[in-house]
Amino acid sequence: MTEQQLPSWADPSVSPADLDPQGLSRRGLLRGAGLFGAAFALGGAALPAEAAQQRLGGDDPRLAYLVGDHHIHSVYSHDAKYTFSQQARAAAKYGLDWMVFNEHSNFGHAAYGAKLEHAEIVKARAENPRQLIFQGLEWYIPAAEHCTVFAAPGPHETDLLTQFELAYDGKLLGYTEGSAGATDTARNEAHAVKAIKWLAEQRRSGYVDDVLVIANHPLRLGIDSPHEMRNWRDAAPEIMIGMEGAPGAQGAALPGWRGATSIRGEYENKPSAQSWAGYPAEAYVTYGGFDWATATVGGLWDAMLAEGRLFSITTNSDNHRTVFDTWKNGDWPAGQNFDNTGKLPDPVNTDTPQPGSDFWPGEFSRTHVGVTRYGYRAVMAGLRAGRVWLDHGHLLDGLDVRLKRDCDAGRGVTLGGRLRVRKGEKISLYVTVTTASRPNPQGILPELAHVDVIRGAVRGASADRDSWQAPDTKVVRTKDVSGRKGTYTLRIPLTAGDESFYVRLRGSDGNRHGAGYLGASIDPHGPIPHTPGDGDPWADTWFYSNPVFVDVAGA
Repeated sequence: MTEQQLPSWADPSVSPADLDPQGLSRRGLLRGAGLFGAAFALGGAALPAEAAQQRLGGDDPRLAYLVGDHHIHSVYSHDAKYTFSQQARAAAKYGLDWMVFNEHSNFGHAAYGAKLEHAEIVKARAENPRQLIFQGLEWYIPAAEHCTVFAAPGPHETDLLTQFELAYDGKLLGYTEGSAGATDTARNEAHAVKAIKWLAEQRRSGYVDDVLVIANHPLRLGIDSPHEMRNWRDAAPEIMIGMEGAPGAQGAALPGWRGATSIRGEYENKPSAQSWAGYPAEAYVTYGGFDWATATVGGLWDAMLAEGRLFSITTNSDNHRTVFDTWKNGDWPAGQNFDNTGKLPDPVNTDTPQPGSDFWPGEFSRTHVGVTRYGYRAVMAGLRAGRVWLDHGHLLDGLDVRLKRDCDAGRGVTLGGRLRVRKGEKISLYVTVTTASRPNPQGILPELAHVDVIRGAVRGASADRDSWQAPDTKVVRTKDVSGRKGTYTLRIPLTAGDESFYVRLRGSDGNRHGAGYLGASIDPHGPIPHTPGDGDPWADTWFYSNPVFVDVAGA
């Protein structure tokens, strides 16, 4: 593989005059983090492993944040439209540093498409070594929905995916909803766990350098039950690292576009025979564009975090068909189909808007991953460590979060990290915000209105594997930041009580909010569902961060 090169915005040899406003802004963030130049090293080395801290405090490294999308489709998916090159160009246009092409599983994909796409990816890596392009698979999880599975570049990255696809994919095995084998729930759930353990073994054996799994659109159909998500995580927490906090298809409910019943994320389903019966009807729609499992303060995501174990969230485009785009699928030559080619015909431009629900990669949804080096393994290590925050509509240019003991002068710990403190000790959360410095792709200059601090007690593993509530999690502080511009730091004082806890952040443009699903006393101004058919995503944008854990000594 060609030697990795820094992105233009991080490369000191690239003149500021050659950068667009986004590049200049990101270079400023890198310089502000003390990482511009030689300090932001090349290479794919992993971030230091998180060791159990016996001493008090913690001191995480300074980070640069790389922007990416782990859920992109091309003509190598049976239901998509764009060529690999079209997607890669769009990702570069909208400022992505890393991207994952996770094509839908199919026999045609396993036999032909995966190898054909790999050849395109290898060529693109060589021609543009400033882009980090991963190859992945959208796995149909036996007894559940979908996951992104992707590996670090290497000699076996494609073989890993196709072996996995043929042995463990629920659609290919006939284990998914609508198939004859879907009713054997116990067998299917066990096979999903076996699949994740198999991936972990491939990493341990060195067959691949690294591999990660992220659950996609978990509540879209209500078939990812709480116990299944816990089982996947527990099978190999270093592999199964989290879920989409917000799905793709964010343009699905643009007014007047798809119809009067359309919902952001295409969350337009009702419970089925395979859905988990414990989810309320309200779980099947999005809230400010975010999945109910993430958007509900004290809900399923918090219930998992309250066990004291990291489970990350992401957001992405899930791009199949871009809103208002004029391309349509090409026609099949005689005798060809997806099963015998593994690739759709290239699209054809019609000059007329075609159906679609998605935005281009990086156009609306962005996942920011904190790294100390630039490279594939660094991105994967940052995701595994939970150094992740996400935004919609380019709401923020930057976010840095540090939690420190008041008696310490160090950098403290950041997203995904753990701070060890004494009972009753004073600590402070430092939130450094860099506001949007340029209009987003819609031509809007986003403005952050508030930052919410959410705190939850850590009580250990839940006795009920299907519990989806964390009753001790709530919004504990809201900071009004309306009108503030540039870079500023909020200091939020906290006190360590008798038990360990975590804090996470959320904020929005302030355009649409109301009482959260579990009540105003828990979440007084959270995201709310939009009226069907009237969900302009650009007018309701949010950011979310991963948690920081506080381990109280003796708790």
